Amino acid sequence: MTPEEQAPDAVVVSEIGDTLRHVGNVLRASDLARRHGRVSDLIGLVVEATGLQAEVGEICMVNGDRGHPPVPAEVVGFRGARTLLMPLGEMHGIGPATTARATGTPFRIRVGEDLLGRVIDGLGKPIDGMPRATGGRPRSTIASPPDPLERPRIQQRVDLGVRALDALVPCGRGQRLGIFAGSGVGKSSLLGMIARSTTADVNVIALVGERGREVKEFVERDLGDALAHSVVIVATSDQPALVRIKAAFTATAIAEHFRDQGRNVMLMMDSVTRFAMAQREVGLAIGEPPATRGYTPSVFAQLPRLLERSGTARVGSITGLYTVLVDGDDMNEPIADAVRSILDGHIVLTRELAHASHYPAIDVLQSVSRLVGEVVSPEVRAAGQAVRQLMAAYKEKEDLIAIGAYQSGTDPTVDAAIALRPQIDRFLRQGVEELTTAAEADQLLLDIAARVGEHTGVGPEPAAAPAAPPPPAAAPPQGGGNPAIPAMPNLA
Repeated sequence: MTPEEQAPDAVVVSEIGDTLRHVGNVLRASDLARRHGRVSDLIGLVVEATGLQAEVGEICMVNGDRGHPPVPAEVVGFRGARTLLMPLGEMHGIGPATTARATGTPFRIRVGEDLLGRVIDGLGKPIDGMPRATGGRPRSTIASPPDPLERPRIQQRVDLGVRALDALVPCGRGQRLGIFAGSGVGKSSLLGMIARSTTADVNVIALVGERGREVKEFVERDLGDALAHSVVIVATSDQPALVRIKAAFTATAIAEHFRDQGRNVMLMMDSVTRFAMAQREVGLAIGEPPATRGYTPSVFAQLPRLLERSGTARVGSITGLYTVLVDGDDMNEPIADAVRSILDGHIVLTRELAHASHYPAIDVLQSVSRLVGEVVSPEVRAAGQAVRQLMAAYKEKEDLIAIGAYQSGTDPTVDAAIALRPQIDRFLRQGVEELTTAAEADQLLLDIAARVGEHTGVGPEPAAAPAAPPPPAAAPPQGGGNPAIPAMPNLA
């Protein structure tokens, strides 16, 4: 047999060897024995099972009695020789001595292009009345963040479609911003504006612990046509705590799938506070000691594990917008303080602006983007600082201006702030259906900064002028000699 005839046989043998090695690896990693246990106790949200060998995070199926379907549950801890399970659904049908079977796998969802334009629950099941997506591949909802040294630097800006944000609190591609606000000040409307106007390729929106009434309103009114390139994950407030937690990780895993394809993803989560509350329910149920305001230590351990997974990567990026529902409008409550320390900036919505019908109710003076110097030009940054100075000066003298005690001419900056206040307010206010781009917002901001210079004579710092040439050297004195002694006049 010639070498040419032997070559195909060698290829076939190599392929068979690769297949056998793969099968061997799968068999070694497989759990070939079925592991069963029995329910011994059920207190509150926790099911205790004896004789069940399972790992933390593993999914188990608890069989129901009297024709009830099996209930999926996740292993959340151990107490003595008992395994602690928390159901991922209703606990109907679970009774004493009910069998529980370990599946040997953690929770996974199916990700793929079929998810675009869909509304699913926290477990990946469709709730929009359409059939379940069959394409894609299973993906675990738990993953490690990208390696810190493999994250590219953020140098490009992403359009948010909101003038106040694009010009004064700009967001970079791959940046993570927190939206801090109390209830009822326009968080959902702001997220809808951003989802419709952003330049990101895909929107992944997680509604964690939302009211059931608001879900359809958000999808149809706030999101609108942007649903075609979006995925909405919903876990309403009535669902089990573990499902609300899974919704946040499910949304992050879907965003990571599209990021791994090289796309720029906008991940919006409303809200991180309700995620933390759900984690507190789980922690207290399994016996964790309460810490600050009743939050358990696992809450503060889970926050960075969730928030650090967004950002830049070797391919693609995830720009994260996370809303924080502050307790009693206290911006320094534990969850708000912990989230603010992890993210790359924060946007503050205040109730005072909302009561004054100032929408979006963004308090520019309290909002900060830590990458403003990386993603905007020096001229736009200087213009933003000039406008912020005017707003700060007006706020400082606001009481005197309101009662008419301020005398014009006392402070040129305050005079300019009073004169330009209507123009600044028109710039900061924006209708829900009003579309704008970052370039338009920059130009409007530069126009306001130019008028600041007209009123104060200062304005934003201009570019440095070239240095003047040195004066010509003085002519040497006549007749030479000591230059310190003046030359004698010519008497002739």
